[in-house]
Amino acid sequence: MSNIVPPLAGVVGWPISHSKSPALHGHWLKRYGLAGEYRAIALSPDEFETGLRKLSKKGFKGVNVTIPHKETVLKIADSITDRAALIGAANTIHFHADGSIGADNTDGYGFIQNLYQNAPLWNPKSGSALVVGAGGAARAIVWALLNEGAPIVRLANRTRIRAEILGNHFGAKVEVVEWSEISEAMEGAATIVNTTSLGMKGQPELRVHFNAALPEALVTDIVYTPLNTPFLEKAQARGLDTVDGLGMLLHQAVPGFESWFGQKPEVDDELRKAVLNA
Repeated sequence: MSNIVPPLAGVVGWPISHSKSPALHGHWLKRYGLAGEYRAIALSPDEFETGLRKLSKKGFKGVNVTIPHKETVLKIADSITDRAALIGAANTIHFHADGSIGADNTDGYGFIQNLYQNAPLWNPKSGSALVVGAGGAARAIVWALLNEGAPIVRLANRTRIRAEILGNHFGAKVEVVEWSEISEAMEGAATIVNTTSLGMKGQPELRVHFNAALPEALVTDIVYTPLNTPFLEKAQARGLDTVDGLGMLLHQAVPGFESWFGQKPEVDDELRKAVLNA
């Protein structure tokens, strides 16, 4: 009789019931016939550190971390990857055999892989990028775009000071633009990204137009409820290529799953359907 314990992993957040990560990882476990389990774990900010350390003692290989813990976890982790340190947040945690906690950020990776998969002709080096929003997701996306060779990233946020703080964090290649000038800032951009919740189901839309955008510009929205946001619909009406936000969620999960369960998973239409129907 085997004494091997199937690997455990999960997602930690507060609240967590809305998370699609269990459906995502559960689909891969079933597809590849792997023993293991992926759980949703609710931990409030007050119990986060103690709860995280308990998971490492209970045989968990690691966890994904979501709102509101992505920045806090950097204060707890024993080791932090360069990209997590540069972004200032982590979403993927590894529990090592010696009990130490390693933190990584795969959000930027997921964002880039989604664009390469769904817009294979996209060239981030061919023009500037425009990023709308300056929250946690924007931090990862600005880092990823600069890492892929975008010559400059223009950044707009409703509260300008937040954009300025983010711009100062990344340096001279980030240029802050006024919220009222988003549409004009699309001029010359190869990549146009909405990282805000505007356009999400139940939220007002992001009021912009795409008149200044290059015909070859790629437009993406990290919102995936609905899949085709008003932001993407407006871009499509101008004849621009668009990529929805679901793929970012799917691709960011790949490195963690491979590390915890020993199999590099594939992101395809079957996975998209499984997660959308969850």
